[in-house]
Amino acid sequence: MSRTSIYLNFERNAEEAFNFYKTVFGTEFLFPIDRFGSVPPMDGQLPVSQEDQNLVMNVQLPILGGAILMGNDAPQSMGYKINKGNNVLINLEPDTLAETEILFAKLSVDGVVKSPLNKEFWGVYGECIDKFGIQWMFNLAEIAK
Repeated sequence: MSRTSIYLNFERNAEEAFNFYKTVFGTEFLFPIDRFGSVPPMDGQLPVSQEDQNLVMNVQLPILGGAILMGNDAPQSMGYKINKGNNVLINLEPDTLAETEILFAKLSVDGVVKSPLNKEFWGVYGECIDKFGIQWMFNLAEIAK
């Protein structure tokens, strides 16, 4: 079955972020969190350091409309370098204004509101950056009059 997922890399706080997203969307992980310490050693690859054993290798959480939010920790000890920037936004299109307002409020806690929810010519629009540096965009095409 085809699906669309959004993959996020974190600097050692993926589990905290995804537990937060569980409370926002009211959903559960599709599978138990995979940890780097459970990865079998591969030929030619150094073993995972003791300090990275419990980091998240993969986590999957359904959000809206069948989309799956996926992510992991990307430890520097394994060659990763996280560059936070403005190149990725997750666009949410909830079904109702009430749902839009609730999700926006929850994701904005301890984050930054870039553009408050506002009525635009196409509907309601807003942007925020959550406390983990992930950018969220909201679009509600039709609103109740």
